[in-house]
Amino acid sequence: MAEDSPVKIVKQDKGIVIEDDWPGYSLDLFTYPEHYHGDIESVYIPHGVIMDRIECLARNILEDIGNHDVIALCVLKGGYKFCADLVESIKVLSRSTNRTLTMRVEFIRLKSYLNDQSTEDLHIIGPEDLSMLRGKNVLIVEAIVDTGKTMKALLKHVETFQPKRIGVAGLLVKRVPNGVGRLPDYVGFVIPNRFVVGYALDYNEYFRDLNHICVISERGKVKYKL
Repeated sequence: MAEDSPVKIVKQDKGIVIEDDWPGYSLDLFTYPEHYHGDIESVYIPHGVIMDRIECLARNILEDIGNHDVIALCVLKGGYKFCADLVESIKVLSRSTNRTLTMRVEFIRLKSYLNDQSTEDLHIIGPEDLSMLRGKNVLIVEAIVDTGKTMKALLKHVETFQPKRIGVAGLLVKRVPNGVGRLPDYVGFVIPNRFVVGYALDYNEYFRDLNHICVISERGKVKYKL
């Protein structure tokens, strides 16, 4: 983009990279629920930009899977909006290209955060039996990947059910020190190590109802801290 652009993002093969010094957009430019007044600092990624990027991801995924059926494994709770919009976009694109594609959605829930910190304890909540994945093309759909520890553990769990192929779509990937594990095959945005909420991403179950991805304020962290 032009050097004087207010949006400091650069498109790369592995997602759109948002620079460390990008403060986000002023809240005055957008609408958001009044009950979060003072609880967020800025709109980091507007909803329209999210949706446009998801359409690009859907196109890339469709090109890779061709006419093969796929099971989307949605990681709850934060991934539910991303998964719904991604699957819908894939379906729309497949119809426009006259491809025969069957998509099935299964759900699994992971819990590893307390307040704004990732913990060492990972809890997989959901069907213990994922035998329906055996021999299938699986697309894990996750809203955010930071250290990679959670994704590494989930991949190990899914691989025990012997799927044919595993792909990972991550809407957000954080640049964090000492990151480990596998990065997603399909990345929406690469962001700095900031705690963001909205578009189903939460802070202790709050902020999921924001349409935009926003930066939580210090007041918001204190207000909703457990």
